[in-house]
Amino acid sequence: MSAPGLAVPPHVARAAVEWLVALQGHDVDEATRARWRHWMAQDPDHARAWSHIEAVNTRLRGVASPLAAAVARAALTPPRSASRRHAVRALAVVFAGGASAWAVRDHAPVRDWLADARTAVGELRRLTLDDGTRLWLNTDTAVNVAFTSTERRIVLLHGEIYIETARDSQRAPRPFVVTTHDAMLEPLGTRFAVRQLADGGWIGITEGAVAIRPLANASAERVIAAGKQAHYTSTTVDAPRPLPEADTAWTDGMLVATDMRLADFLNQIDRYRPGRLRCAPAIADLRVSGTFPLADTDRILDALRTALPVRIHFLTRYWTTVLPA
Repeated sequence: MSAPGLAVPPHVARAAVEWLVALQGHDVDEATRARWRHWMAQDPDHARAWSHIEAVNTRLRGVASPLAAAVARAALTPPRSASRRHAVRALAVVFAGGASAWAVRDHAPVRDWLADARTAVGELRRLTLDDGTRLWLNTDTAVNVAFTSTERRIVLLHGEIYIETARDSQRAPRPFVVTTHDAMLEPLGTRFAVRQLADGGWIGITEGAVAIRPLANASAERVIAAGKQAHYTSTTVDAPRPLPEADTAWTDGMLVATDMRLADFLNQIDRYRPGRLRCAPAIADLRVSGTFPLADTDRILDALRTALPVRIHFLTRYWTTVLPA
């Protein structure tokens, strides 16, 4: 995966959006397409801006979103109208990649669809970044990657990632940082997992160490060593605890359970299935052990039926409940 390039100049972004809107029109003709191709060939920035727009459109294709709706509205509005000019200006800010665009990205779901890398529910993905760092994305995860001449930064928007950092080959090595909603993480030559939670974040270190600096309380910084895990918020970092190897088994596409409560086990499986997976309270404390392939959650549910006194009730494909047999 290539790191994002420099921001597109605002006037070029606006011109690119104008072309996008023009080409979305129902009456576009070959002469218009020829003028667009001429514009593309005039300047490398033009081609770069258009490539960026195409990449975003690929993410939005077939998905209802504020950006897709704005493009559609602009295409259907008379060229000289105020509403069309407003839509074009707003879209240009997003596609330019400048500071204002990052502000727009902070609002889900637009932020997630514009992420540099993302996974759907149940999808696992592995990337190699430009410096050789390896990055794993767990289910339903979105990240931005910002490599500059002075820094290598990964922004975890939501979900969970596992990182194996590489040594920077530049003459002046750039620091590597990971930012989440709550903290800045500075790995010290390491392998580690980070997960965004509703009440903060979780980190597990398998090699090296990571310094955690809460964004609202830098004095609470704590270094977590290999073999440890910790929960953190924007103001605190909990004392580290031992890290079970099973907590990062998802990087190999597996879920490992050792005497795990059935309710907790199903909560984990629920992360990899669209819809809702629930457990009846009467069987919540049954115990599960084993190694399960995350790529086939239906197969996991079938295995539960043979191993435990339970039955699986499918109200729909997206609403599943595990009940007493």
